[in-house]
Amino acid sequence: MPELIVRKRDGGSLAKDEIEVLISGFMDGSVTDYQMSALAMAVYFEGMSFEETVALTLAMRDSGKVLSLTDVTAPKVDKHSTGGVGDKVSICLAPMMAACGVAVPMMSGRGLGHTGGTLDKLEAIPGFRVNLSVKEFRAQLRTIGCALIGQTGDLAPADRRLYALRDVTGTIESIPLITASILSKKLAEGIDALVLDVKVGPGAFMKSLSSAKELARSLVRVGRLAGKRVSALLTDMSSPIGYTIGNSVETIEALEVLHDSGPDDLREITLALGAEMLRLAGLTKSKAEAMRRQQAVLRDGTALRKMQAIVGAQGGDVRVVDEPDRLPVARHRSTVIAQDAGYIREVDALELGYASMGLGAGRTQAEDRVDPGAGIRLHLRRGDRVEAGQELATLYSSKPSRLEDGAKRVSKCFEIGKRKPEPRDRIMGTIRR
Repeated sequence: MPELIVRKRDGGSLAKDEIEVLISGFMDGSVTDYQMSALAMAVYFEGMSFEETVALTLAMRDSGKVLSLTDVTAPKVDKHSTGGVGDKVSICLAPMMAACGVAVPMMSGRGLGHTGGTLDKLEAIPGFRVNLSVKEFRAQLRTIGCALIGQTGDLAPADRRLYALRDVTGTIESIPLITASILSKKLAEGIDALVLDVKVGPGAFMKSLSSAKELARSLVRVGRLAGKRVSALLTDMSSPIGYTIGNSVETIEALEVLHDSGPDDLREITLALGAEMLRLAGLTKSKAEAMRRQQAVLRDGTALRKMQAIVGAQGGDVRVVDEPDRLPVARHRSTVIAQDAGYIREVDALELGYASMGLGAGRTQAEDRVDPGAGIRLHLRRGDRVEAGQELATLYSSKPSRLEDGAKRVSKCFEIGKRKPEPRDRIMGTIRR
């Protein structure tokens, strides 16, 4: 092991079988945590070739169970987001794709830090179960075409252990390690194809377009070398998606899209990702055809009925699909008022994410519990005209003591100026190779 660390530290390459031995040793204890931490630091500074990253990804995938979904005959396509603020896309995208004939084995995570988690949003639906057995997961994919569940502990366990070390050793921001972390879990799901939503901007982990492109290219190329159809969309995360940040409030907004309504930017991102999923599934020949197909299942209610089937199968209260306002929203509230007139030039996604977390909607430690009814609803967004005294946002929390600090924080998230800002595209690019 020491010679491999030294070789990588000095800029050398590791062979496929050496990487496999490293990961298997890490799992059986013959490679210690401090040795793996040293290797992660060497990779952080020296990087990895695409071939090394593929080998690491596959070794981490093979550290646990790899699902076989051969009994699911529809094309199996998942979507993964690198994380943002107000990102409730999966909740409306997955049932819409299932309504279009794609099988969506979607395994999602929980929120941590300023970014929300799909599982927390789904669990705002009373009774909704995200911990399905593999047998239940497969059966639901066959009968409904979609299951929305948490990542199970026996899929890519090496990733979970390595991520815990990276988190405390300053090696999170490594493109090869991020690539292997994301893809090892996704490849273990038994999918045919994957669409990645790589967020860009202050509210994302990738702050610059260049770093986001680098990550997207790494994910796409490594995924393709691993034998899957993979593409990535680059999407703007300088301001939150839609008008809501939280759990219940975001789920309500996602359900509005399935009612063929909802905010324009949420619809735009959802449809763009859906078009790419349909393309990789081989179900449409053009973007225009994909858009028509998605709009049809929204308009005729097929996507909404698919969500009803998913919620019912996973133990949730089906009534909330037809009546989203049944979802719990915290009763203690505070309103943030504009002090000046003008145009909203920026809305700080990162700080709004932290403010929502402070209200109880997020967690600072993995074991923290979230308040499903806590969150923020924006009344105005970037580019809107605002008058002094007009409401900018409403805050919700089950603990009234959190509202005062939250309101102070949210009030600083709106930059108001005299000139209307230029429009900003949500879809910033597509990476397919």
